[in-house]
Amino acid sequence: MVIALMGLMVSALGALVVTRTISSSGSITAIGVGVYSTSACTTALSSVPWGTVNAGSVTTYTIYVKNTGNAPETLNMTTSAWSPSSASSYITMIWNQTGNALAVGRVAAALLTLTVSSSISGITSFTFNITISGTH
Repeated sequence: MVIALMGLMVSALGALVVTRTISSSGSITAIGVGVYSTSACTTALSSVPWGTVNAGSVTTYTIYVKNTGNAPETLNMTTSAWSPSSASSYITMIWNQTGNALAVGRVAAALLTLTVSSSISGITSFTFNITISGTH
């Protein structure tokens, strides 16, 4: 009985996982399109509240992009101004709308995906800018 309990304790201890939690934020600049927090496009979005993310995690956030111009727009997204600058070596953000053509007045749900490397170290918080643009 004692041997079985010791084996159970060793198994439980072997399953411990070490994680590092970091806080984050991101600001959004829109060029040629509107960016909103809801599909009704009533509330403009100026930042993404990523919240606290863990090393090795993937976090998603949905935004809504609307063509507010008078011609179809092809969507693009870039990131910049990472702070600390080394954060961009461990953290990436992509979205699912690159190259999507958005007709006048139409809205697209865009999924932003933030991936944090499991090997991140020395970073306890970070910020970066997101620029979403439409070109025609």
